[in-house]
Amino acid sequence: MNTTATCSNQPWNKGKLVGQKAPLRLSDIWAIRVRLQLAEKTRDLALFNLAIDSKLRACDLTKLRVRDVAHGEHVSSRAIVMQQKTQRPVQFEITEQTRTVLEAWMHQAQLRSEDCLFPSRLHGSDHLSTRQYARIVKAWVTAIGLDPTMYGTHTLRRTKASLIYRRTKNLRAVQLLLGHTKLESTVRYLGIEVDDALEMAEQTEV
Repeated sequence: MNTTATCSNQPWNKGKLVGQKAPLRLSDIWAIRVRLQLAEKTRDLALFNLAIDSKLRACDLTKLRVRDVAHGEHVSSRAIVMQQKTQRPVQFEITEQTRTVLEAWMHQAQLRSEDCLFPSRLHGSDHLSTRQYARIVKAWVTAIGLDPTMYGTHTLRRTKASLIYRRTKNLRAVQLLLGHTKLESTVRYLGIEVDDALEMAEQTEV
């Protein structure tokens, strides 16, 4: 049976709630972190923290190799990767808490420089698939009592960007962090409402 052909004939959004996925709140972030820490799920905590920090799309996050974020056994404070969708490089920060858990995960999994940072546990794939990643995210949000239909992998990409925008109103900075080629894409991605735009205009004197 050709599963690829079967899947391709089925709409990707069949049975799914379509629309922007909500970002996490700070309280949600810490609720997930604490659960993963208590459960001693080092890989999941490393994946969660790096997803928040990097703001990468699922296709880019899951394909990261150790050498993309680390030199030897030490994780860098900044990294740069080529985005699959745009074929443009994007740089991101790796905070201290993320570096600590990544180093613990690399040591635990005995990963080498050329290895995938998040290897697949399934045969036939070098790295975690975007589908597997989506299931993991669903489990995270469900565990803290959130509606899994309202959140997804883009939730993790959008979370820190949304927090930065709310604090600074600096669209250009968020555009660079997300690796968007057009500012309009950032506006749509963040779901900025007309009221936000008017508020920014009112606070700007010319």
